[in-house]
Parts: sequence; C-alpha cells; structure tokens
Amino acid sequence: MVFSSLYFIFIFIPAVCIIYYVLKLFFPRKLAVRNVFLLLSSLFFYAWGEPVYIFLMLCSIAVNYLCALWFDKSRHSKPIFIFCVFFNLFFLLLFKYSSFFMRNINLVFHSDFTVPSFALPIGISFYTFQALSYVIDVYRKKTEPQKNILNLALYISLFPQLIAGPIVRYVDIQKEISSRNESLEKFISGLKKFMFGLASKVILANNLALAADKILNLPVSDISGIPCAVMWLSVISYALQIYFDFFGYSLMAAGLGEMFGFTFPRNFNNPYCASSITDFWRRWHITLSSWFRDYVYIPLGGNRVKPLRHVFNILVTWFLTGFWHGENWNFILWGVYYAFFLILEKYLFFRKPLESSFGKITYRVFTLAVILFGWLIFRIENFNQFGVILKKLFVNENNTLFINYVTEHADVSSKFLFLIPAILCSLPLNGILFSKKDKSKTVFLLDTLAAFVLFVLSVLLLVASTYNPFIYFRF
Repeated sequence: MVFSSLYFIFIFIPAVCIIYYVLKLFFPRKLAVRNVFLLLSSLFFYAWGEPVYIFLMLCSIAVNYLCALWFDKSRHSKPIFIFCVFFNLFFLLLFKYSSFFMRNINLVFHSDFTVPSFALPIGISFYTFQALSYVIDVYRKKTEPQKNILNLALYISLFPQLIAGPIVRYVDIQKEISSRNESLEKFISGLKKFMFGLASKVILANNLALAADKILNLPVSDISGIPCAVMWLSVISYALQIYFDFFGYSLMAAGLGEMFGFTFPRNFNNPYCASSITDFWRRWHITLSSWFRDYVYIPLGGNRVKPLRHVFNILVTWFLTGFWHGENWNFILWGVYYAFFLILEKYLFFRKPLESSFGKITYRVFTLAVILFGWLIFRIENFNQFGVILKKLFVNENNTLFINYVTEHADVSSKFLFLIPAILCSLPLNGILFSKKDKSKTVFLLDTLAAFVLFVLSVLLLVASTYNPFIYFRF
C-alpha cells in the first residue's frame, strides 16, 4: 500500500484517524491504548503488501528487544551486541545482496552456482537501519533499553516511516512514544504536509518520470536519434523526478506522523541549492547520510585522523552508502563517485578563489553538474547504455533538430513543461515570498488554500492515471 494510492487516501488513513481519535476521546489518559492501535494499524499496513515477510519484521523486533535488554545488564555485552548486529545485517544481506554476490562469484570464477532469487521485503533497508541505530545507541549507553516490547515494535513498524523512511532514530521519538500531545493544530499542520507531499509526488514526480523514462529507457540503437538538448532535458527531468518522488514521500511521512503527535526529522533541505558537494549531502536524504556519519564514518575515525586514513574512511563510508541503495555495480560506482569528489573538495580544491562572488557561482554550477552526472550513474545499470547517453549529451551525431523532435513527440515535450514548476519548487520559495511578519497570518491562509487545491488536482490525476511508481520502494 503506497501513500499515493486512492485506497490509502480515502479508506485506510481516514479509518485509522477516526478510530485513533475516538480512542483518545474515550481513553484520554491511556496513550498505551492508542499506541497498541497504531501498532496494529502499522502491522496491517505492512501485511497488505508483505503478508509473509511481516514475520521477518516481527522476528527482528523480538531479537533486537531481547538483545538490548540482555547486553544492557550483562557484564559480557560485546558478544551479544556483535550477534545482534550480525543478525540484523544477515537478513539484509540474504534478501538484498545474495544474488549479487553469487552472480559475481560465477563471473569471476567461471562457476555455475545457482543464483538465488528472493523477493525483496519492502522497507527492509529502512527498518533494519532503525533497529541497528536502537541497539547501537543502547550499547553505547546513549539511551536506556525499551522495557515494553510493544513500544519498540511501534518504533520499528510505525507505518508513516516504515516503507521508505525517513530513518527515524529511537532517541528522536522515544519520549513521544511514551508521552506526546496530539492537537488540532498539529493535525492540520500534518494534513497540509501530507497534501503538499502528495502533490510533489503525483503532479511533479510522476509527470517528470514519464519524460525521463521515455528517453532514458530507450535501447542503445534508438538513442542516436535523440537531440542533444532533449537528452539534457531528460537527465534534468530524472534529477527532479527522484527529488520530488522521495521528498514528497518524506513530507507525507512527516505529515502523517504529525497527525498522530510524532515529530520526524527533516529529510530534505533544498538540496539543489547546495553551495558544494559536501553541502549537498547535508541537504539530501539527511537521515541516511547522518546515519552513515554517526555509525560508520565517525567510528572509523572520521576526520580526526591522518589524511590517508581520512581518505580511507570517506571511501569506505561512501562505498557502503552506494551499496545500501541496491545490488548493482552502478550503485557502488555512484558511491565511489561521490567519495572521489568529496576527497577532491576537502584536499585539492583551493578555497581562496571560491570566496569571491564569481567563484561561489561557478562552484554552485560545478556542484549541480556533479549531481546531474551522479544521477545518471545512479539510474543507468547498463554501462554500455551509460556511455552512449553520456556521449549524446555532448555530441549531436545525426544533427536532429530539437524543434523537429518535440513537434513529432508531443507526448514527451509536453511533460518537459513540468520542469518549470519543478525547478521553482526546488527553491526555498517560502523564505523568498514571505517575510517573517507575514508567516503567522498570510502563509497559513495561502498554505491551506494551496494544499486543498493541490490535493484535489492530485486525486484527479490519480483517478485518471495508473502510472504511480515510487523510486525508493526498491531500496
């Protein structure tokens, strides 16, 4: 069940909200009752798409609960902690990466081992990382273990962030699990976030996906007929598609959480306005990059080591970041690609020339170029196709005219028009359009009206179309 499905919008979430607040009305001081209902709703939500793998998630909850209690009290906690980390990673490696390892073993050693084919449990990368952050923080004494297994189960399975994040850490919401204040103001704020997120996904991401897929999914033999300008537009469309797809989902998740009194961490902060590559990763998928920073990069030594070791730490962290996204070499290459530019940025790029206005603008353009080519690596799994597309971005071999192409392919060219609102919406418009004095009155009214109009338009598009993918469900 996806957030942008009509079943979720008009049946599941209204039913959950009504029952939840009826329970609050009859049991105002018994948060545990509402927590149990949210837990049951979350398990139903997951079982809707994964009726078998729900038992895997329940097993993960039970093992992490018992291990955290055990190594919190035991004098010999390290072996238990290692077992718990291994347990979490084992199922992630088994379901997500076993076929990748076996394919490459067969390729390298010319063997003929059977390549396993497992259906990837939805959201396993996200809820595994959440479980790991919990046990690691308990082991480090940053938080106390949760004594109530139902509360821990709610943290790991809470449906707004279960399928595709954001990666919420236990320390961030542990107080809200046991004590939170739901209010009409929070509910309305969360509902508007959900509506804006839905519009980002349905209006922008889905239409940009149609433009990007039409070009980037072409076989190699057909790419030669694509004009250079159209290829650039398709790459930019994909960059904005993946942003509004995941940003929209994260905003919907944050809105749903707020409707039930939870505050999820921000996952995006206008990433395409980044002033550098380092700044981009402070703005893009913030919960994932901060997870790798705190649980991989810093334990390796971070930047408080000699330069050679620092380079090694960056390479390892970004190799794992790329590999986390999927079991194909293009994801690993994508991670190493960013490691390369981050190392260049930290050690070889001179800061003095970049301090001028011209230098800052130039470096922002350079950063955007690095990001665009990075998304091309991320998208294209076939390296031959990648090379042909890369060449097409700079060489118009058949001298195909842009105007002729867009005239003959109106279905594609019409979708490119969504680049205009997408680019505008990727900017921090709220800070540009409204002053601090206006934010209490004007913004509330305009936000509410805009949210309602965009929600109606999104629903109409969902009714009219069957094309409604979510990129990050595959991770």
